[in-house]
Amino acid sequence: MMGFELSFGVLLLLLVSLLASMFRILREYERGVVFQLGRFWKVKGPGLIILIPGIQQMVRVDLRTIVLDVPTQDVISRDNVSVKVNAVVYYRVLDPQKAIIQVEDYQAATSQLAQTTLRAVLGKHELDDMLAERERLNADIQQVLDAQTDAWGIKVANVEIKHVDLDESMIRAIAKQAEAERERRAKVIHAEGELQASEKLMQAAEMLGRQDGAMQLRYMQTLGAIAGDKSSTIVFPMPIDLLQSLVERDKKG
Repeated sequence: MMGFELSFGVLLLLLVSLLASMFRILREYERGVVFQLGRFWKVKGPGLIILIPGIQQMVRVDLRTIVLDVPTQDVISRDNVSVKVNAVVYYRVLDPQKAIIQVEDYQAATSQLAQTTLRAVLGKHELDDMLAERERLNADIQQVLDAQTDAWGIKVANVEIKHVDLDESMIRAIAKQAEAERERRAKVIHAEGELQASEKLMQAAEMLGRQDGAMQLRYMQTLGAIAGDKSSTIVFPMPIDLLQSLVERDKKG
């Protein structure tokens, strides 16, 4: 009798555990890929799921957006500059069946694919493009990733390049290049100013040349302007026209 009760208790325990293994609860953002005798049966969820123990197995799939931090990659740009680049990828599972059946581990596969795609796409561009046109590069990387992960039932929503790290020598070279560019612009601006000043001086000379005494008046005005500085000695030529007029007046007097 004692043995019968023990056997009944064990049987009851096994039955309870068997019934408990039949029920699964999936959250709103989860789906269950159910296999029956090893073959794909259907995608179920969310809510209460009933499985036949020993015949059906279920794999949970999270449908929320996953943020993947791509590790720092060594990239050689098109102009042979070595840089370190890291990025972040946002993706989510659209088809749980493909995500489980078509690839062994879709998260690891997406991570490795993001690393290789980052190196491949950035290697086709020059350093200036990496620093100035990140939005276009982000779109290119996202497009390539999305096309390759579509067979896995994964949608890549966005890709963002976070950092582009340069060596100290390259930073100094870029600083020298920027300084040279500023000097070039300063020289061009100065030359344009000289050109505009020469044009205005030519126009002023043409206007002063229309009257005989205008040039002399301008000359005397300039002498009056520089005569206020008493700390310097000014040596200037005497116009012949002015001396000639004085000699003529002396003869008449």
